[in-house]
Amino acid sequence: MAERMPPRSPDRIPRRPWRSLRARITVAATLIVAAVMVVGSLAFSALLGAEVRDTTARAAEARAQEIALRADEFGTSAVGDLDDDIAQVVDGSGRVLVASDDAEDGALPVDADGTFSSYQGDRVLVVVQSLDDDSSGRGGSRGDDDDDDEAEDAAADLRLVLAVPVEDDDATLATAALLLAGSTVLVVVVVAGVTWWVVGRALRPVNRIRREVDDISADRLDRRVAEPASGDEIAALAATMNRMLDRLDASATAQRRFVSDASHELRSPLATMRQHAELARVHPDATTLDDLAGVVTEEGLRMQDLVDGLLVLTRIDEHAPQRRDAVDLDDLALTEVSRLRAAGVTVDGSGIAPARVSGDAHLLGRVVRNLADNAARHATSKVAIGVRVTAGRAVLTVDDDGSGIPSSERARVFERFVRLDEGRARDAGGSGLGLAIVAAVVTAAGGTVTVTDAPLGGARFVVSLPAS
Repeated sequence: MAERMPPRSPDRIPRRPWRSLRARITVAATLIVAAVMVVGSLAFSALLGAEVRDTTARAAEARAQEIALRADEFGTSAVGDLDDDIAQVVDGSGRVLVASDDAEDGALPVDADGTFSSYQGDRVLVVVQSLDDDSSGRGGSRGDDDDDDEAEDAAADLRLVLAVPVEDDDATLATAALLLAGSTVLVVVVVAGVTWWVVGRALRPVNRIRREVDDISADRLDRRVAEPASGDEIAALAATMNRMLDRLDASATAQRRFVSDASHELRSPLATMRQHAELARVHPDATTLDDLAGVVTEEGLRMQDLVDGLLVLTRIDEHAPQRRDAVDLDDLALTEVSRLRAAGVTVDGSGIAPARVSGDAHLLGRVVRNLADNAARHATSKVAIGVRVTAGRAVLTVDDDGSGIPSSERARVFERFVRLDEGRARDAGGSGLGLAIVAAVVTAAGGTVTVTDAPLGGARFVVSLPAS
């Protein structure tokens, strides 16, 4: 069978900076900003390009209309006088009749109206504008009568073709794209750096808390984490850690005190039996076998009761599952009344009424017995036990006519190994676990136990449990 590997110490766990929360937040924020910037830049470039092309097209159409009006007024020869425009006048067959100085290297694409084309290696926007029928005669030569029909047919479909260079627009769009790319990279880098710094600064108190908590060992539970005054989640984390350390410290202190008290209580009967055994061995005439047997039996029973009580408290502390049966609380009380009366104690059981609760019958019986024994131990002459149902709760009361319990000691009597001054004698005080077991069992069953003044003059223990 393969051996199980021991868990790795936190110091042995390799730290991967790229998998830290700081790195993951930085990467996530950077990717989100990068995606937003890229999409925004592409959308802006598309809108800017459309707007620039639309502006250029409107300007080209306006210029073509202006040249067309000029040709209509002064004749098509006016087109040839243009210096900075790439313009041509073509007839219906596509033959170039007149061309400006910049358009003499070939015919412009007449069919590319409103679209981009190439002319002399440059990208141009082509605009076609129709001319009036009589514009061809102005400024042109007159032929004889045989050529009039041909000239009239050609003039019937005269068009002005204007090509507007768009290299400036392309340069503008390229510059804008370069600026957008640069700004995107710059913003992404800045966001990554700022996010890394901000997250690191935000997590710095967490790292400090981690180091402080890591230095706290079982023997240094009195140390606490410094709580920042920011009032944010980090401060709440520090406060939560301190409350946890308070609980651990209190639990460890109680455990150490419990172990110390249990050791002392277990040592006492063992020491008593050893002393009597040594006395019988050294001085056989000073004691008898019956006396030694009686001491051993009495101290053994006391130690057995102590061990049983410790086991019960341990199971309750560990939140071990308990049985949930229907238990008649009045039957448990009547059983204790009969037991105490058989022991010669005067007990009033007239206040016992039917009541049923849900829980472990053995543990609830131990609760009633511990309270009955405690009352009998401290009573002067009389004990009273009562059971009733009030407002959906079963209430058990155990009274005695003893000296009672001072108000300042009523909460402390439920602690483990606590004996008041009256009960410090071993023959009267018991093991010091009886009332602690009562409080633990009742609390685990969803009930409460309190101490008040009894009508008989002593102490009254009141146990309240949910009735079923």
